[in-house]
Amino acid sequence: MKIDNKPWFWIPLLNFASGLPYAVIISVSVIMYKNLGISNEDIGVYTSLLYLPWVIKPLWSPFIELHGTKRKWFLSMQLLISIAFLIVGFTIPASGFFMMTLAIFWVAAFASASNDIASDGFYLLVLPENQQSFFLGIRSTFYRLSMLAGNGLIVLLAGYLEHKYGDNTKAWSYTMIFVGLLMTFITIYNYFSTPRTEINAGEKPKSEEHQNFASIFITFFQKKQIGLVLAFILLFRLGESQLIKMLSPFLIDPKNVGGMGLDTQDVGIIYGTFGVAALTLGGILGGIAISKQGLTKWMLPMILAMHLPIIGFISLAHFHPASIYYIYAVVITEQFGYGFGFAAFMMYLIYVAEGESKTAHYALATGFMALGMMLPGMVSGYIQEYLGYGNFFIWVFLATIPGIILSRFLIFPKDFGKKSTEEV
Repeated sequence: MKIDNKPWFWIPLLNFASGLPYAVIISVSVIMYKNLGISNEDIGVYTSLLYLPWVIKPLWSPFIELHGTKRKWFLSMQLLISIAFLIVGFTIPASGFFMMTLAIFWVAAFASASNDIASDGFYLLVLPENQQSFFLGIRSTFYRLSMLAGNGLIVLLAGYLEHKYGDNTKAWSYTMIFVGLLMTFITIYNYFSTPRTEINAGEKPKSEEHQNFASIFITFFQKKQIGLVLAFILLFRLGESQLIKMLSPFLIDPKNVGGMGLDTQDVGIIYGTFGVAALTLGGILGGIAISKQGLTKWMLPMILAMHLPIIGFISLAHFHPASIYYIYAVVITEQFGYGFGFAAFMMYLIYVAEGESKTAHYALATGFMALGMMLPGMVSGYIQEYLGYGNFFIWVFLATIPGIILSRFLIFPKDFGKKSTEEV
């Protein structure tokens, strides 16, 4: 195959293969463990630790640069992910399934983070620069679709099987086996569809690579306002990181313990389907807004749009409305606000990465972002059990305040992110 072979045939599923494992490992696993009888405390701690590979992936990205081609790396990692999900499916019926499946998810998480590194590098190597900007939107769209498939369709499948068999263990075992088979199909497709020719970044002298890698860290921590920047990155998602971990348990738990009493299929429809659609729409509109008027204009409004909908969950937890449509409205509003507001945060990370070593600095910034998700998520279950759902959501709302305050002290160009007249 030629280096410029039809990108429409390989870009969609290559990026689908990045998003689906992330959705299953980080989000779907929470619902699975909840329905298999695991406590909120353990769910919060152990599923949050699954973020760790994405936190530290900048540390082993040079190894992927130096050894082998990107294509060999992502195909190997996708195959490993496929096998891992199959093993999870066969392990669920075992008596010690919790720790065993967590260990396998850890392997899948490291493989998924490595797959992300290799896929991103492959995209930059294989596509000419004039095509990269065009297909950036296609990459994002299929990544979002993979999240929809994971959080929506996969959860719906599990819910259907729960009803069919009346056995959650069997239902989730079959669901994870299906995910493993789906990833196997995607891996085979990517093997035949992706270009076989690429520039091998590993041809640089290793000493030069290590020297450059060391300078990447030094220059990142020499950036202006770096202390404030890191504090903002770590604290901005303090509330959201806890909300994400306990939202599905809240929707599934019976009303006599403060939950909403929904079944798995309801969660798949509400949170994974309509919710992800609202998230995607919010993200698109957020990007358009910033491109029209710049980040300074939208930073505070977008942060507020992201955090204020938490009030809806406070009302759900205190009043437990009988109508499921109220739950639809709250989740859709929260997900739209999250997509709209998160655009500002990601645009700011792009600003932080500006300058030399842009790609590596962006990876470092997103690594700190993942750390800000992992640590609060680990204690979210304990906080929820101590406070109860009603007070927990109040705490989550209060936890958004430090990030809002810090955002007012950040310095960046007024029109950063605004599309210039030449680009229109």
